[in-house]
Amino acid sequence: MLLLDPREAFATEERFPGVEVSHEWPQEVLPSLALDARNALVTLSHDAKIDEPALTCALQSDAFYIGALGSRKNHAKRLQRLATLGFDDKALARICGPVGLPLGGRSPAEIAVAILAQMTQSRYPR
Repeated sequence: MLLLDPREAFATEERFPGVEVSHEWPQEVLPSLALDARNALVTLSHDAKIDEPALTCALQSDAFYIGALGSRKNHAKRLQRLATLGFDDKALARICGPVGLPLGGRSPAEIAVAILAQMTQSRYPR
């Protein structure tokens, strides 16, 4: 697992023990990772200047899952901005947003479970 966040105050090894942390911008790192059908990408920053370049890279890849945290209203605005970059409805439909299955959780751990559940469902469709 790789955590990308250029905001050093948020992405620290102390907050995320055992996780590889990079403070580079997603658009600088993701192209070199060559995301494929074994990879998932989830944006969690609530910051369009971080999340949307990551989503752009993911949409240009074969990642099996793409998720984005945020409200329905913010997700709709995000999709409009990504459409102006040339992504069609089929491509944009790959983004699960708001991310996670609607399990009703509120805490960070419960939201993580909902995201992993949706990711698993996407990985192993019926």
